[in-house]
Amino acid sequence: MKIEKIKKIQERLSKKVRCEPLKKEVSLIAGVDVSVKEKKGIACIVVMEYPEMRKVEVSIAKKEIRFPYIPGFLSFREGPVILKAIKKLKNIPDLFLFDGQGIAHPRGIGIASHIGVLIDMPTVGCAKSVLCGSYKEPGIEKGSWSPLIYKNRTVGAVLRTRKGVKPIVVSVGHRITLSQAIKIVLDSCKYRIPEPIRYAHMIAGNEMSI
Repeated sequence: MKIEKIKKIQERLSKKVRCEPLKKEVSLIAGVDVSVKEKKGIACIVVMEYPEMRKVEVSIAKKEIRFPYIPGFLSFREGPVILKAIKKLKNIPDLFLFDGQGIAHPRGIGIASHIGVLIDMPTVGCAKSVLCGSYKEPGIEKGSWSPLIYKNRTVGAVLRTRKGVKPIVVSVGHRITLSQAIKIVLDSCKYRIPEPIRYAHMIAGNEMSI
């Protein structure tokens, strides 16, 4: 598939992204992460009670990865195996946290937004680095954040989730506001990244047993 064609898909999907308040109280959240080994994608989704962060369910799916790694097009590489893992869930969460961008993306459609639109559920992007935009370094205290600005628009928050630790980039994926996303991410963090994503990352990478 040619890059220009893929860009048009992203542009079309980005118009469907909605930044709006959550319609229901959140009691279950899920963290999503994917590891790729020998062209095999392993997606892991960890569902936890919110805000207690007690593990409820783990869903794992495997699928051949055919799309190459190209920054800005992660959805096309990891999306199929993530959707497969979502379909296996018995406990449907109220919100998904993704290890990647939401609207903090050059075309406003990072993996959290892309999947969020496809499944039409609230999603949040929690990325470890900035893909686009500029910001001022936030304060060192947990909860400090600075707006991430891209093309004169706030597309996310550079958020300090632990005192003195490098911040992460939080952005709306779909059907949530930035302020709600920041609160849920902070409530979910014991370390740098939210617990559901941290567990999903360790399981997907075979660093811990289920």
